[in-house]
Amino acid sequence: MPITNTKESGFEDLIENELLALHGYKARTTSQFDKKLAMDIELVVAFIQASQPEAWEKLSEQYGAEVQERFLVRLDSEIAERGLIDVLRRGVRDRGVTVRLAFWQPQNNLNPELITEYNHNILSVMRQVKYSEKNENSIDMVLFLNGLPIFTAELKNQLTGQTVRHAMAQYRNDREPKEKLLSSQRCLTHFAVDTEEVFMTTVLAGLKTRFLPFNKGDKGGIGNPTVKGKYKTHYLWEEVYAKDSVMDLLANFISVQTEEYDDARRRKQKKTFLIFPRYHQYDTVRRLVSDARTGGSGKNYLIQHSAGSGKSNTIAWTAHRLAELHTEANENVFDSVIVVTDRRVLDRQLSETVAS
Repeated sequence: MPITNTKESGFEDLIENELLALHGYKARTTSQFDKKLAMDIELVVAFIQASQPEAWEKLSEQYGAEVQERFLVRLDSEIAERGLIDVLRRGVRDRGVTVRLAFWQPQNNLNPELITEYNHNILSVMRQVKYSEKNENSIDMVLFLNGLPIFTAELKNQLTGQTVRHAMAQYRNDREPKEKLLSSQRCLTHFAVDTEEVFMTTVLAGLKTRFLPFNKGDKGGIGNPTVKGKYKTHYLWEEVYAKDSVMDLLANFISVQTEEYDDARRRKQKKTFLIFPRYHQYDTVRRLVSDARTGGSGKNYLIQHSAGSGKSNTIAWTAHRLAELHTEANENVFDSVIVVTDRRVLDRQLSETVAS
């Protein structure tokens, strides 16, 4: 429902209240954010102790009273070395003990233990997060999974005279990429949001920061459709930030990809970067998978993609999901997945993308 507080804080209030009421997020305050480690220590420890008491007990036997401090230092170094998405997916091994930092949604309801593990996940939201040890700069909103920051958001309300363009400029001009929270692969995606449009980036690089639209499109054009009684960007907090959606994004969409290029001296170089789906990719894959799960195999679909809009990733995400898709009765929907392309370059690119 539209906010009556027309200030930027009113827009923040609306989104936070929706996250709490619709999706069960926990509300946290900036005082609970550890700037040095760039995480919510209390929730990290609470998640591990509740979901993996035996692992924590083993660590306690080895570290004694310093168990929390020593493990968090280990976790911090693993995120710095491997990136957050890899740590969330594979966990951390410390003193011979494997600790999970997230549990993924099971494919079916046959194993109650997996459902219990999934329900241990804690999503939380923090506003006006003072993230720097050097200054008092703050980010409007940060979302966390089990105490680890996954998304940031700068929010603008057009009624104050500012738009999503101002939010993007704020990230480019006023957000130092060397800050731990904002460094590459430490926090996964940064959203610039107003009441009408959403843009996102996975890498902050000062003035070189490249934002991509995360909009639904409106009647074949840019932007988002009008929805009576709601802001045009309502889908972000109502749909994308929902628990199952967030866990799906982290488990099955966000990927680390490597690209080769020639430097100024024509030497082969490699750069690694994080991929987050644009809305049309996210929506297409989820709709295809949902229909195949209920309708089974044997159907034909036609997906229209414009040039440069990420066909390879849409194909790769869909192939990956269909290969492991099960029905409610725990039966494979497809025995195998075959991708046929008409270009060798695309074929090689797809192979690498699916593998990642």
